[in-house]
Amino acid sequence: MDLDLELVALSDAPALLALSTIEWLATAKSALKEIGYKVHTASNHEDFVVRFGRVQYQVVILEELFAANTVEENLSLQFLQQQSMNRRRHAVSIFIANDAQTLNPMQAFQASVHAVINPTELGQLQPIVQQVVANHDRFMKSYRDAETRLANAAAV
Repeated sequence: MDLDLELVALSDAPALLALSTIEWLATAKSALKEIGYKVHTASNHEDFVVRFGRVQYQVVILEELFAANTVEENLSLQFLQQQSMNRRRHAVSIFIANDAQTLNPMQAFQASVHAVINPTELGQLQPIVQQVVANHDRFMKSYRDAETRLANAAAV
């Protein structure tokens, strides 16, 4: 496991990629960097778990066959699905699957992620990520505002 010890500043927008397909990895890395994300890449399931535990990622993009032969063998997806809501609500999780209909909410719900993307639509990854993140931020705004108010009240 090769962990780069790159520092993540408060102003950074970290993203984690768990993609086995080299072309998809290059496309996703380029798209995310162009819209301002600091991209980290997991090389296997253990690396994914360690990285996810060390950094509060804003975006996580995971391939259905990441380091696996079947989706059932995808330990990174299982790990992500089993995380508490407190951990999961901070990262927008996007799942790339061959049988997915891009941005189908029921398929995303079934996979316990925020959005699904069909690999044929990876050329549109930038606007898809921006849309999913904007929707997530709008949805979570009230929660985050309440969380901030509670934290400020407790500090007084």
